[in-house]
Amino acid sequence: MSKLTIVANIHAKADKIDFVEAELLKLIDITRAEKGCINYDLHQDNENPAHFMFYENWKSRELWQTHMQNQHLADYLANTEGCVDEFILNEMSHIA
Repeated sequence: MSKLTIVANIHAKADKIDFVEAELLKLIDITRAEKGCINYDLHQDNENPAHFMFYENWKSRELWQTHMQNQHLADYLANTEGCVDEFILNEMSHIA
């Protein structure tokens, strides 16, 4: 099992920034308590407040995949349907 880094970029619709931020914040504590979560950090672009980015590290891809099946993520997706312009997720490996 090798560590997996996730970089997830979320671009909220301009009129939904505060709502999307509130929904993203709901994910923090519950995800940080999940098995395999090393860190789960939410960032917001200083010049474009509609752009949020999660920087995550997981003990393995398998544990991250378990995380992706959890109810709180399904709830987030349902609650923010139509509120996000773009979502880009990158699975990354640590090089140095």
